[in-house]
Amino acid sequence: MKPELRAAPAAVRPASGRRERRPPTGNGPSSLRLFYALKVPPEIAAPLAEAQRGLKGNWRAVRPEQLHVTLSYLPTVAPDRVEELRRLGQRLVRDRPPLALRLRGTGYFPNEGSPRVWFVKVEADGLTELAEELRAAVRALGVETDDLPFKAHITLARKKGPAPRVPPLLFETGWTAPSLTLYRSVLRKTGPIYEVQSTFRFQRPTAPPGPSAPTPSETDPAPGAQEPA
Repeated sequence: MKPELRAAPAAVRPASGRRERRPPTGNGPSSLRLFYALKVPPEIAAPLAEAQRGLKGNWRAVRPEQLHVTLSYLPTVAPDRVEELRRLGQRLVRDRPPLALRLRGTGYFPNEGSPRVWFVKVEADGLTELAEELRAAVRALGVETDDLPFKAHITLARKKGPAPRVPPLLFETGWTAPSLTLYRSVLRKTGPIYEVQSTFRFQRPTAPPGPSAPTPSETDPAPGAQEPA
């Protein structure tokens, strides 16, 4: 007796008669946009936000709560590599003190012609060394990162069309960064959104201040001694 042949079941159709779509099998994006950065605290973001009020035309200001100093940008990261990058961040903050950052003047990228980015310069002892060590460690993992020279800055705005320049500004303020942060950048029509993935606290305390310098009366030369020229 021949086995009975059955037709393949027809696709399930809802009451409306339209073919029902099955949910996609993928789970999440195939790659992530990540970056390591130092977060700008609210007390520093406030005067920067005040400066952003001078923007005109098609400048798009970065929101105060998203201001940061980028150390290493990773444009294409497979989701299964994120844990390695977390371990890397933890390793790099060991025996490293918090960074004392200082703001300086504003500038543009590029400086000539029609700029695309308005920023404020940042300085700190050990900041360039940290960024270079971080980038080298990321490359050693086989992950793509920046290949341009590191220039410490905080992006204040990006230009999306014709817009005038803002007159130069100088900031005499700063802060101590207690930690390094791994962010994810999510693109939106209104601009990128930065989501914190992990935070790594610098683990070496800053050195206590040493004894104060002696006063001139304490350094008077002994009788007969020759004073320096």
